[in-house]
Amino acid sequence: MELGLSERTAAVAASSKGLGLAVAAALAAEGVRVAICGRDADRIKAAAEGIGGGALPLVADVSTTAGATGFVEDAIDALGRVDILVTNAGGPPPGTFGSTPFESYGEAIGLNLLSVIAMCTAAVPGMTERHWGRIIGITSMGVRQPIPSVIASNVARAGATAFLKTLAGEVARNGVTVNTVQPGSHATDRLRGMYGNDLSALAETIPVARTGVPADFGSVVAYLASEQAGFITGAAIPVDGGACLGLQ
Repeated sequence: MELGLSERTAAVAASSKGLGLAVAAALAAEGVRVAICGRDADRIKAAAEGIGGGALPLVADVSTTAGATGFVEDAIDALGRVDILVTNAGGPPPGTFGSTPFESYGEAIGLNLLSVIAMCTAAVPGMTERHWGRIIGITSMGVRQPIPSVIASNVARAGATAFLKTLAGEVARNGVTVNTVQPGSHATDRLRGMYGNDLSALAETIPVARTGVPADFGSVVAYLASEQAGFITGAAIPVDGGACLGLQ
């Protein structure tokens, strides 16, 4: 399917590896000029070379509002504009209520909520002026069905979801769509770090009997950025192999 994205531009946060990298690669494959970022200069440069298509590596730490804002501003300077913004960041350390210090919630909110607001603040005005834009937030299935072992992430990502849902209603008339995508268990370095390299037991808990493939996740985000997805906004879409069992 031709997604109508040729010559569009995108800024994909936290994209040196994992789901962010998969999203950037999927967009680049559709002809999008992509700016990616990470904290390590060598790693983000290698990621850009792997993506190809003139992907632009930027060094930025989106865990801070200054870093998140700077990433989008640098992407605009380099690309001329940002048509597609994909918000993303690493997750807070695992922990339950009993094991998570109070201070960790503030850190998680900075990482997974305030960074999202900062990136949108930098990107949305240009999108509304041009009457075209796509914002896609990578959150977590924990927003829909809280995960007991990552309480701080559940809290912060739920806040990001509420912010983006509210934003969607405000900018829809300006040709800007805002959606979130809720990944379940995908075979990324972070997941392997939590569960070990053998994900077979985890796969058995998922209705499709396997963990997700990052490239498949990237394809979902690329579709949401497409011309064909222009009537989808304010949605929170699970990409989890059927793991969330609730009706909403």
